Amino acid sequence: MILRIRSRDGTDRITVPDPASATVADLQRLIESHLTVPVPVQRISLDPALLLPTPSAAVPLLADPAAPLRLANGTFVYLAYPPDARSARPPPPRALSAAGSFGRKMTMDDLIARQVRVTRQENALCAAASFDRDAANAFQLYVAESLAFAAKRAGFLYGRVDAETKGVFVDFIYEPPQQGSEDVLHLMRDPDEEARVDAIAEGLGMRRVGLVFTQAVGRKASETGEYTVSNREVVQAAQLQAEGGIPEWVTAIVKLEVGDDGTGDVHFEAFQMSEICVKLFKDGVLETEVGDSDDPRLSKMRKEVVAGGKDTMEVDNDFFLVPVKISDHQGPLSVGFPIENRGSPVGMSALRSHLDRTKHLAFVRRISDFHLLLKIATFLDVKADVPTLAACVKTQSRVPEGYQLLIESLASQG
Repeated sequence: MILRIRSRDGTDRITVPDPASATVADLQRLIESHLTVPVPVQRISLDPALLLPTPSAAVPLLADPAAPLRLANGTFVYLAYPPDARSARPPPPRALSAAGSFGRKMTMDDLIARQVRVTRQENALCAAASFDRDAANAFQLYVAESLAFAAKRAGFLYGRVDAETKGVFVDFIYEPPQQGSEDVLHLMRDPDEEARVDAIAEGLGMRRVGLVFTQAVGRKASETGEYTVSNREVVQAAQLQAEGGIPEWVTAIVKLEVGDDGTGDVHFEAFQMSEICVKLFKDGVLETEVGDSDDPRLSKMRKEVVAGGKDTMEVDNDFFLVPVKISDHQGPLSVGFPIENRGSPVGMSALRSHLDRTKHLAFVRRISDFHLLLKIATFLDVKADVPTLAACVKTQSRVPEGYQLLIESLASQG
């Protein structure tokens, strides 16, 4: 039986020779033997929350050495231990292979490379990420039902950052024009549309706070082990986090995990790219061109860095991930209007149907939908009218008659 051991340092595989009689103590000894993490400092769980920077005391641990494992082949086991607890690193994958030979002449680039150390970041700058459940559900339903998780999809997260707690609250998701395959996602960004999105967010008292993307079930496998995010995803996430301009920027993954019984569960995971990852991108050290033959588990560097105590030109992607606690909430907006850039144009008939369906509500409540506001914004001044109308939605105050007449006139064209 093969178990996948995920820690803050990456994912390893361990073979359990006799799974029928194996106990927790057997697994602990195998971890000590293969990963060089001493048994006394190991904390093992089947709950991924164990790897959060501040895991809850309620996370169930596999703590009884005599307890039978009773795990299925391929099960993820989560392992936590103090930083630098590994007494000696196991033989590394080629990501950590030693570069050069004894006696090589040192250049200035070699000396600089020795100062660039890639280490895992223990604590995220974002305390937690909470998603509006309707917005998150609308995103994942489209990916599951229309795309069948066969192609990648992404959206920009908009919401608020709590200044005291540093928690992020995501209240709507904007899906830019894009094309996705199993492994590649091209964002065909429209500056004019993004300006309208940002104007709506400004009126709502919100801003762009992160990125969400999905992983396809048929994504490229790695010959060197399991991986959480691919090298392409590392580059894209680092680029957008660098562009985001806030330390609390959060990235979320939506993926389908298929169990042994063949059923699938949709999972949301949140994390930040580590500060060193974003710095490597900004400094031009992280290679942004990814070849089809490259191992998706490893990110290439344009010059040597130090990772895991070794000089290397490739780094395990998991070194760059900082987990963020995730939850949900009910935000101030509704999600009933057709969502932009999903292949079929959203016409005025959709606006008419939406207003007819919600005519029992106050007018401001009828338009309290980001995707509806984005449709209307194409007919308004982006610097004056759009933030003003969005501010009415924020405060749930009466919509000026001129805006109401315009919206009803547009709907009548459908």
